[in-house]
Amino acid sequence: MPDGTEVGRVSLNGGGLSASFLTYGTVLQDLRLEGHPEALVLGFESFDPYLTKSPYFGATAGRCANRIRDGHLEIDGTSHQLDLNFLGKHSLHGGAVSMGKKCWAVLDVSDNTVVFEIVLGDGEMGYPGALRAQARFSLLSDGVLDIEYTATSDAPTVCNLAHHSYFNLDGSATILDHVLQVSADHYLPVDDELIPTGELRAVAGTAFDFRTPAPIAQASRAGLVDHNFCLSSERQSLREVAFLRSSASGVTMRCATTEAGLQVYDGAKINIDHPGLSGMDMKANAGVALEPQVWPDALHHAGFPSPLLRPGETYRQKTQFTFELEKS
Repeated sequence: MPDGTEVGRVSLNGGGLSASFLTYGTVLQDLRLEGHPEALVLGFESFDPYLTKSPYFGATAGRCANRIRDGHLEIDGTSHQLDLNFLGKHSLHGGAVSMGKKCWAVLDVSDNTVVFEIVLGDGEMGYPGALRAQARFSLLSDGVLDIEYTATSDAPTVCNLAHHSYFNLDGSATILDHVLQVSADHYLPVDDELIPTGELRAVAGTAFDFRTPAPIAQASRAGLVDHNFCLSSERQSLREVAFLRSSASGVTMRCATTEAGLQVYDGAKINIDHPGLSGMDMKANAGVALEPQVWPDALHHAGFPSPLLRPGETYRQKTQFTFELEKS
């Protein structure tokens, strides 16, 4: 790190998967599936580009993932001004120096599991409360990347964590031909600054209707895709919510989560002037991010699932990405 802090890498194997994680942001640096040579996620071979060129590749976004309009929070009648790191007027992914851009401690590691922990101080990036968060990553049987997030706070705050990998299941230049299915009847329209308007719009009859599998290009042709798909009105037990497939490689990915929303970003703004894993050229639509989380800007919209976390409560999220290489 610029201040001299050493960054570690942890390598895991299990269930036909191999993965490398960095202590910086708990970044999933590389992910491979047995029988498929290309990396399944976007990333860099070395660390330095993550500091200046990475759009949250593989990181844990938080303490509040996604956008908060005007960087403004009001909790129990008290206003809090957050760091304005998006367009100079909104807050994104917890601020400019968020948990996705800091080094975490390694609490435990085995052949197929690593547990990270970080403590964010009261007032960091404007957020109230000292937040202690843990991230457990495990490679389980049958190609499962299992992610568990927990967090506690000593004061009322917001907590909304999201794993932010960009997936590419065939190593091609874009993911526009990948077929996507999302179990959501509604999505959140956004304004020109990607802030939710507050409307819940039915996907039926729109380019965002992925209730049956369709190429990502279906929505991308209509403009930038960086929207929350409304899976439920509150956190649920673990259930499958999305499916991604490349016909070119035969690799499929299923996403199961406890979360109420799934942010889908088609990577349209990726424009990296540095080679990625295996020398990949990472330009527009090189990867798609599927980010389970609470709906964005939730405190500003009555009826959105709440991201509030109070003392004595424990934030819990479980998400699984399951990979399979179809037999030809």
